[in-house]
Amino acid sequence: MFDREIQIRHGSYLPHWTKEGAIYHVRIRLADSLPQEKLREWKEERTDILRDAAKQKRKPTKAEQERLEFLYSEKVEELLDTGYGACWLRRDDVASLVANTLHFFHENRYRLHAWCIMPNHVHVLVEPITHALSAILDSWKTFTAREANILIKRKGEPFWQREYFDHLMRNQEHAERTSEYILNNPEAAGLKD
Repeated sequence: MFDREIQIRHGSYLPHWTKEGAIYHVRIRLADSLPQEKLREWKEERTDILRDAAKQKRKPTKAEQERLEFLYSEKVEELLDTGYGACWLRRDDVASLVANTLHFFHENRYRLHAWCIMPNHVHVLVEPITHALSAILDSWKTFTAREANILIKRKGEPFWQREYFDHLMRNQEHAERTSEYILNNPEAAGLKD
């Protein structure tokens, strides 16, 4: 599974690497999970890095690429763990809805290897079986957004951030480290229960 050819699909902000038989670490976050000011700041920095490389008619350097990856993932993760936003996933009914949705097509459309629900985001280590990762995520997000908004009595407001973060597992060791990270994420963020 780890030695097949990689395809690249471009999303709204991020490229998404896909590979048949692959395992992915996916993070989806609530629409209000990050302050807009910080997002604008990071987007401007990303734009500046890419613009400088384009002006010089080159691809981003290794250091620039590492900074872009940091701005897309680690920086976001740090801020997510502070619990910004309404944190609807703290509610037992909403968290149960999301957990049940993740499990609904387990071993049918995909295999869940690890997952955790944080107050304002969700981590999943998933292996698609019969559906593309993007279709799986669209299904999860569409269903849970509709049902969660009913539970919390909201209308017309986005529940999830449109884009999602995914990371292709390179090998079994990488998948095991990521699984450990996901399972330890609540404790690392200082959450109890």
